[in-house]
Amino acid sequence: MSVDQATVRRIAHLARIAVEDDEVERLGQELNAILAFVEELSGVDVEGVEPLTSVLPMQMKKREDVVTDGGLAQDILANAPEREDHYFVVPKVVE
Repeated sequence: MSVDQATVRRIAHLARIAVEDDEVERLGQELNAILAFVEELSGVDVEGVEPLTSVLPMQMKKREDVVTDGGLAQDILANAPEREDHYFVVPKVVE
């Protein structure tokens, strides 16, 4: 795939990046180099290679998955302008 000047301008517009006319050619070459590298990577045989989450072998730290109410309802609602029981009172937004 080759990136032309119109594509560079469209990418810049979508990314909300101001690109001067004299930069378009250079950016096109850079994008073409990046795409060529990605094409080269897609040719690598990765059959049987396990995905990595880290370069160092380590176990993920896990906590016990327990459902609680938090026990902090009064602390959380302390600064609420309006409350009812253990709930925030907010204006109705849906008719």
